[in-house]
Amino acid sequence: MTKTLPIGLTVTARVPASSANLGPGFDTLGLALGLYDEITVTTTASGLTISVEGEGADDVPWGPSHLVVRAVERGLESAGVWADGLDVVCRNVIPHSRGLGSSASAVVGGLAAANGLASKVDGELALSLEQLVQLASEFEGHPDNAAASVLGGAVVSWTESGVGDGEDRRYRAARLDVDPGIKAVVLVPNERSSTAHTRGLLPEFVPHRDAAFNVSRAALAVVALTGRPDLLLPATADLLHQPQRAPALPLTTEWIARLRGAGIAAAVSGAGPTVLALITEQFPDDLRAAAEVAGLQVLDLELAEGVHVR
Repeated sequence: MTKTLPIGLTVTARVPASSANLGPGFDTLGLALGLYDEITVTTTASGLTISVEGEGADDVPWGPSHLVVRAVERGLESAGVWADGLDVVCRNVIPHSRGLGSSASAVVGGLAAANGLASKVDGELALSLEQLVQLASEFEGHPDNAAASVLGGAVVSWTESGVGDGEDRRYRAARLDVDPGIKAVVLVPNERSSTAHTRGLLPEFVPHRDAAFNVSRAALAVVALTGRPDLLLPATADLLHQPQRAPALPLTTEWIARLRGAGIAAAVSGAGPTVLALITEQFPDDLRAAAEVAGLQVLDLELAEGVHVR
């Protein structure tokens, strides 16, 4: 039986950005980054009110079709509760359409907020982390960004039970504890990128040698991230998606080559256009200055824990 939430319950979810692929781990590897959106949800007597501050305030729908609202409603439904009305406040910092998992963060934040409301009524209604990964990945269609924002750290994610888009798809993820010496720097261009467009550039089939190359480098990435950061440069090499997307991401491609030429492990963050650099020492001042002159915003980010609800 569905329980109706009392009026006046409030929770705030703080959800990190994420980077997917990390070079060779296409739709598999993810990393939570210390750049956060906050979503506050309050139960009301009736209706829906929503406000958006910061990123996306001028170009996202303010109503039932808003991604956060849809995620909150899905989370409430999954927990077996209902709210007669909702007030939703989104404070966005994560850049949109830049390859930093903004849509996954919105979904994870909405689901986590709903879970927090349900937990306030009855702790036994709380959704598990595995359920949050599943629900968020159903929105996304793949689990790498969503799992990173739920679990934090680095994640290895995969899909079970079928290869289609049917309801039997199970999205799974395992967290990796990242070597504490690894830090992230992201170079964020002003222009946006469409995931659908960049995915459309990928071929249906790949050479066996390229597949074997990426399998080896993805496995090496797990080793590098968890205890051998000296291997990050070879572990972030890729042949399956970055070369194919390069024509659509000229500035990104230029800077990945420039950083890797300087011995820095760099890759496209998700579908781009952001560049992810994984470092163990200070990011060089000359490269930082040159990137800023080129119009890139350079952000030093800690690796993050997963979504937190208060």
